[in-house]
Amino acid sequence: MTEDWHLSKSVPITVLVTIAMQSLGLVWYVSTLDASVATNAREIARHEVRIIEIEKTSQLQEVMLGRIDENIKAIRMVIESRDRK
Repeated sequence: MTEDWHLSKSVPITVLVTIAMQSLGLVWYVSTLDASVATNAREIARHEVRIIEIEKTSQLQEVMLGRIDENIKAIRMVIESRDRK
């Protein structure tokens, strides 16, 4: 004998409404969370591109500073050799 499932009339309607509202709230929360995760993933990708560009710029500046340092050393040597004469 299989008995069909049914809801007892002793369950208040407020319990059913509360469960429905909580379910809707959970769906809303999960969808908002999913949107936030997607937004964060896009932002992380954008920041990764910017970081790569900043690293390239930093490396170029390092090379330029090395060249400037070598030029300053050469200028000092020229000035010191003139002062000795």
